[in-house]
Formats: sequence, structure tokens, C-alpha cells
Amino acid sequence: MTDLAQLIDVVRQHGEVAYAFIFAYAASHAMLMALFAGYAAQLGVLDLKLTLIHCFAGSFIGDVVRFWIARRYGDGLLARWPRISAHAVTVKRLVDRHALWLPLIHRFPYGIRGLGAFAYGLSKMSWGLFLVLNVIGSAIWAVSMVLAGYAFGTVSDKVLGDAVSGLSIASLVVFLAISWMLSRKLEQAIEADARRNP
Repeated sequence: MTDLAQLIDVVRQHGEVAYAFIFAYAASHAMLMALFAGYAAQLGVLDLKLTLIHCFAGSFIGDVVRFWIARRYGDGLLARWPRISAHAVTVKRLVDRHALWLPLIHRFPYGIRGLGAFAYGLSKMSWGLFLVLNVIGSAIWAVSMVLAGYAFGTVSDKVLGDAVSGLSIASLVVFLAISWMLSRKLEQAIEADARRNP
């Protein structure tokens, strides 16, 4: 039995607890968990609608908490951790410049996944605008990640049967590699911005 099959069995036995894990991991925008959740939903181990709801809710609430923390305690936290401060200030500058589209994509690139909403809280962005963009961004992230995992499962069932595990893993690796490349591009843009605005 493969590790993936064992994990699916654990989810099958403890399905209700799995949704709590999905919610918690979605709060940190853990793409691998969302992909796996979609895959498990395709296998019938999890309910697709509940999986989408938990991924959306986790992503939305996680960013609301980070935004609130930044609004309330941001300056004190940045003074305490100067290493994080440099990254947060750079992302904040990007937010001030690109407030309408950055909140829609920050969940995908590795470099700013965790800092995005915190930086929005430090920026001039209003609570109202943040909440609207957060709803849209959380929905885009949850639907795309869960349905990508679901699609891997569909390919597994319809095309290759039992032999598909290698293809699914290869497809997942390709997806993660593309995500990493996009993250690097964004990090380079952030570094270039930091050089232009020391």
C-alpha cells in the first residue's frame, strides 16, 4: 500500500476531522493540502462542496486575522522583528501601488503567501476594500486548488486506472514547479522594487 493510499484511508476513517485540518491548512494557503483535498473529494472520500467551503473559509478567515493583527499591532511587531519588517514594508509598497490585483493572487506565489494580508493591514487599504478582495481572492484560490486536485483524480480514474499514480505525482510536480517559477518572478519583482525604493 502506498503512502498516498494510506493517507486516503486515514481521511476515510476520520472524515469529519479532515475538514478541520483542511480549514487550518487553508488559513496558511497550503496548496498541497488543498490539492490533496480535491483529490480525496474526487475519490468520494470527502464531499466536494464541504471541501470547497472549508478551503474558502480557512483562506478568508486566515487573511482577515492577519490583516487585523497588522492593523492593531503591526508597528510593534515590525519593530520587534526587523527581518520580517523589510519584507513586509516591500510588500506594503507593492500593495499601495497594486491594491486591486495583488490581493487576488498573493495566495499562489510562495514568497508572499503568508505576508500578503499582513502587508495589506499595514497599507492604506480600507477594511471594506480588503474584505471584498479577500472574498474574491479566497474563492479563486479555493476553487482553483481544489478543482486542480479533483482533476488529477479524474485523470487517474478515467485514463490510466491504477497506473496513474506516477502521472498524478508528475502532474503535481509540474504544477508545483510552475508555481515556484511564478513565485521566483514575484520575488525578483519585490527585490527590484526594494532596490529602487531603499
